[in-house]
Amino acid sequence: MSIAHPAELAFHLMQVESTSGREEEAVALMERLLVGRNWGVERIPVSEGRDALLATMSETIDVTLSTHLDTVPPYIPPSLDGAVLRGRGACDAKGIAASMICAADRLRARGMRVGLLFVVGEETTHDGALAANAHPNRSRVIVNGEPTENTLAIGTKGALRMLVRAHGKAAHSAYPHLGSSAIATLVERLAALPALELPVDPVLGETTVNIGSVSGGVADNVVSPWAEARLMVRLVSDADEALELFRTWAGTAVVVEKGVSVPAVRLGVLPGFPTSVAAYATDIPALSAWGTPYLYGPGSIHVAHTMDEYVRIADLERAVDDYERIAIAALALERARRDTGSA
Repeated sequence: MSIAHPAELAFHLMQVESTSGREEEAVALMERLLVGRNWGVERIPVSEGRDALLATMSETIDVTLSTHLDTVPPYIPPSLDGAVLRGRGACDAKGIAASMICAADRLRARGMRVGLLFVVGEETTHDGALAANAHPNRSRVIVNGEPTENTLAIGTKGALRMLVRAHGKAAHSAYPHLGSSAIATLVERLAALPALELPVDPVLGETTVNIGSVSGGVADNVVSPWAEARLMVRLVSDADEALELFRTWAGTAVVVEKGVSVPAVRLGVLPGFPTSVAAYATDIPALSAWGTPYLYGPGSIHVAHTMDEYVRIADLERAVDDYERIAIAALALERARRDTGSA
């Protein structure tokens, strides 16, 4: 199959659900699409029934364009509304993948040794990127795709997931003095979060924390013996440094368990491109073996993960041009560094 326009290509990809953990059908669709465009495609195993895809035209890759195929729930089928493409994955990140494919076709026609890397699991544990990072390659540059509103991100915040647990003692709710409410303890600690002083970076900004979910208790008429909350911290400093601050905040009232973490990252910039800072984490730290990282993508993070996710078709078209320009300029910069002995 050969679809020339990025919006049509994105629409085609969005017709298949690929919620994290259930990406198999989308991976198979992407594989067929790339083979139909005369790319050599290799599957990189991630877990049972789940693979990343690497598309190349030669054994050596100089520049890799990469994004993820998984999406957050719920699935929203695609629709074209005038100059706008709507639906799950429109900007995060199947629209990006479509623009990358069109740009890679152009770069290949120029004789550049370009590769396309599409991973799974970015929205959860980054296991697709981690598997791809163990795959042998000689890529000198990787351009990662996330919705940056057609700007080059100069850095991204990291992420730290935490589970906060409180333990109590069950009792009949008519006699609360005989028990200890884990929910009350947890709520009291969570209410104190806004007063916690967290690191600030002059470039990346403030550390932020989101209470993603709260659960606990067994019944309305039972003093709750347990409660827990899941937190997501957007890091601008070392994960362990932030973790110690949260453990101090927790005191003896609650227990903080560290989950998956992704470090904050400083990124490459190029002349002629507007820049921004991404407050979210990406696969870039997990793709450290793929060359100097850059981050760019059409669409806005402010509509990603929402029920009205969309991307402007004009921004997808601009991204095709920009991905081509970024790849050429970034590779030229790498060669200049090599020639001057600064890399």
